[in-house]
Amino acid sequence: MNATTPQLTSPVRTFVQRLSSTRRGARLARLLAVEELRTWPVSPAVTERAEQIVAELATNAVLHGHARGRDFRLTLTLDEATGVVRIEATDTRGEKLPALPPEPQPDDESGRGLLLVAALADRWGTEPYAPSGKTVWAEVGSRPG
Repeated sequence: MNATTPQLTSPVRTFVQRLSSTRRGARLARLLAVEELRTWPVSPAVTERAEQIVAELATNAVLHGHARGRDFRLTLTLDEATGVVRIEATDTRGEKLPALPPEPQPDDESGRGLLLVAALADRWGTEPYAPSGKTVWAEVGSRPG
């Protein structure tokens, strides 16, 4: 007799939305992400960090990853076993990779988005998205208090 041991799989929740590469699309990404995350088993602290990261990544996709007539995609994934939320913003400008800027001056009006992502995320990075795009991702989980 050949018996197999059942494998327990941890539930993974996913939310995917294509949005216009406009300021309105970036704002909608943040609003939709918050509404979705509120239904997931994550702490309010994770939701707050994720909300800020979505706002920054969506804005960057619109400002720096925009190609005329092309949308960007927001993906949220929760691995319930680890409690880690992964946020992804995918755009069509693979040649424009994000990089942490030098320390901005106090009176600079921009240039802090990726610094905020780096501060709020447990990990973040980029991946190529075929044929010519990129995905900028960040992961957040419960931090020990």
